[in-house]
Amino acid sequence: MSFGVNLQLIRKERGMTQEQLAEMLDISRQAVSKWEAGNGYPETDKLVLLSKKLNISLDYLMDNEPSECGENIEQKVIYVPSGKIAITMFDGSQIVNCMSVRYSKILAPGNGEPPYILSGIDQVGFFGAHTVILGWYEDVQSVKKEISEIAEAINKGMNNYKLKYYTNVKFMGILGIAKKTE
Repeated sequence: MSFGVNLQLIRKERGMTQEQLAEMLDISRQAVSKWEAGNGYPETDKLVLLSKKLNISLDYLMDNEPSECGENIEQKVIYVPSGKIAITMFDGSQIVNCMSVRYSKILAPGNGEPPYILSGIDQVGFFGAHTVILGWYEDVQSVKKEISEIAEAINKGMNNYKLKYYTNVKFMGILGIAKKTE
């Protein structure tokens, strides 16, 4: 496939319009249209920026031949090469570079304590996975929706995500128990 076809395919997979891509690259929509129609190529600096912003390799973007490995170029999902996504914690205090996220139900939540937590695995070492609590959730639907949107962000090639559906908490007592706040 040509550069223009590849660019259009990747742009559509990311759910972007030509205008959104143009704005991201600080160029006109007409330039994007021209490239996708095969009537020109971007300058080198714009190619590099395009590769970084869409999180794809220049080889993939410029490839004129079908993949030798038999992978389908028109697949609907393009994964982030690192396999990680930076997630901003519920209180904004940290950004955690996660390779995996999961939720757990707290067995016996205290009075006012949200019953679900979302945790991220940021590294795996000799002694197992290192887990960080990313946020607390009032119901299973909210935490599942959060995980779904994180997966969607990864599939769109985004490299960061800010939690949206968490329950605000305040830490109480000596043990720092999470309690809902209004």
